[in-house]
Amino acid sequence: MASLIVVGSQWGDEGKGKITDYLANQADMVLRCQGGSNAGHTIWVDGVRHALHLVPSGILNPDTVCVIGNGVVLDLGIVLLEIKKLQEEGVSTKNLVISEKAHIIMPYHFTMDDYQENLKGDKKIGTTRRGIGPAYMDKVARQGIRLMDLLAWQPFLEKLDYNLREKNEIFRRAGLPLIEGEIKERLIADFAIYREQIAPYVGETIYLVNEALAAGQKLLFEGAQGSMLDLDHGTYPFVTSSNTVAAGSCTGVGIGPTRIDKVLGIAKAYCTRVGEGPFPTELKDETGDNLRNWGNEFGVTTGRTRRVGWFDSVVVRYSALVNGMTDLCLTKLDILDKLPEIKVCTGYSQTGHIVTKMPSTLEELAKCKPIYETLPGWMSDTTACRSFADLPENAQKYVLRLEELCGLPVSLVAVGPDREQIIVRRDLF
Repeated sequence: MASLIVVGSQWGDEGKGKITDYLANQADMVLRCQGGSNAGHTIWVDGVRHALHLVPSGILNPDTVCVIGNGVVLDLGIVLLEIKKLQEEGVSTKNLVISEKAHIIMPYHFTMDDYQENLKGDKKIGTTRRGIGPAYMDKVARQGIRLMDLLAWQPFLEKLDYNLREKNEIFRRAGLPLIEGEIKERLIADFAIYREQIAPYVGETIYLVNEALAAGQKLLFEGAQGSMLDLDHGTYPFVTSSNTVAAGSCTGVGIGPTRIDKVLGIAKAYCTRVGEGPFPTELKDETGDNLRNWGNEFGVTTGRTRRVGWFDSVVVRYSALVNGMTDLCLTKLDILDKLPEIKVCTGYSQTGHIVTKMPSTLEELAKCKPIYETLPGWMSDTTACRSFADLPENAQKYVLRLEELCGLPVSLVAVGPDREQIIVRRDLF
């Protein structure tokens, strides 16, 4: 087996960074394929916390090549800060390569993000306001600025002028500050510095990746956000601006779908969501508050409080379908250790009918009420367990029941934040 895609099977924050880091020591290459600095991947190694937004989670493995693909929109200030922080922590970044085709998030994208979100009023999406959506809008409009433009410099200046004519007209009408005069000069000066600093990391990645596959190397694709935030298949419009499903990994680095061997879906043993949008199993009670506090459910990127709910098998089955998942990883099982009983959503009730498929529209989903199956808790510490047999009997039954409901083998179980707190039931590489 040579290639494995890691995707989130809920609404993000499932623990993809931890699992990618764990698997990276078996991989020759780890790749980020879509999204931007709106991603937040937390890795704990020997009690030390590493928070990453753009750099692939495999960076802590010095023998693993880390690629930021063409599908990522790049905030140069953030990625350069991440590189600097990693170096200060003693982590080498010599193994990092960034696609020359990656699009750059520009200062006017932040202004557009704020402006567009504020216009929505009480219908706001809950964007991270990191300029992600407007950067993808320019990409689709064929007026985006890529790293190759920045390195060549003259194309960068020409495309910047074109974009500023358009954006400044919008800002003028909206009464927003314009990017002109000294402000524009400062922007150009900043990007001249970025150009010099980022140049050593930029390369042609499409041939690099495909040649690695041809050589039989092991490739690990690190998804960002969750499948239910996918632009086409998520709870639209409360989604992100990229394709977070497995197919997005292929276009995001330039490989064909026939080159993928396995797709690993990551799911929390319960469920969380950040921002606005539907969340059928959301808990607005003491149990929800406890799970939030025990699981430290606060956003890595924004610090926002995550909404918390019970595990929703309808959501995960749908994610398995649109991703072609072959395996499932269950994270944060240990957060349930203190609960005397645990509920799992097995389907929805909609106007007297049982629904086991994900509704197509938000209007239909709003009419759905979760149908719960109650399972006994185990009321004991699982954080030291390193084999499935070590888990309490009721914890084993819980995992097996989720396996049954989702129709996928649960190949990995995480019982704590550290790299070593993982139970392997089935090898993935």
